[in-house]
Amino acid sequence: MYATRTTQLIVGIFAILGIIALAILSLSLGKLTLLPKPGYTLYASFDNISGLKTGDQVQLAGVQVGKITQIELKDMRARVAMRVDDGVPIDKDAIASIKTSGIIGDKYVSIALGPSDLILKDGDTIRQTESAFVLEDAIGQLINNSGTSGDSKEKSSNSDKEQKPGKSEK
Repeated sequence: MYATRTTQLIVGIFAILGIIALAILSLSLGKLTLLPKPGYTLYASFDNISGLKTGDQVQLAGVQVGKITQIELKDMRARVAMRVDDGVPIDKDAIASIKTSGIIGDKYVSIALGPSDLILKDGDTIRQTESAFVLEDAIGQLINNSGTSGDSKEKSSNSDKEQKPGKSEK
C-alpha cells in the first residue's frame, strides 16, 4: 500500500527536475537573464519616446547590441538609459533614433555611427537624437493643413481685392 523510500526518492527527484525545467523555460520564454551580459551604460535624451519601454532593444546596423534599462523624465525630456554590450564601440558623433519594427510593431533605439574617432565610455551621453515618429500626430497635421490651405487662399484673394478697389468698381 505505502510507497517504499526508494520510490519516494525517485518521485522527489523527478518533481525537483520538473520544477527546474519549468523555471528555465519561463526565463527563456520571458527573455529574462539571471546574469546580465557585460557591458556599459549610455544615455540619450528625446523629445518624444512614444511607446518605448524598459527592456526594448538597442540596435546597431540592425543587430541587437543592447537593451533599454531605464526611462525617466529629466528637464522635460525623456532620458533613456541603454546597456550596450562590451566590444561594441559607439563614437561621440553617433545618432540615436527611435524606430518601429513594422507598421505597428515594437519600438527600439537604432544607433547610427558617426565619423568621430572618440569612443563613448560608461555613463556618457549620445548628444544627437531623433525622436519617435508618431503616426497620429502626422495624420493630425495632415488634416489640419488640408483644412486651412483653402482658407489661406481665400484670405489672400480677398486681400488682393481690397488692395485694388479701383479696378473692381469699373
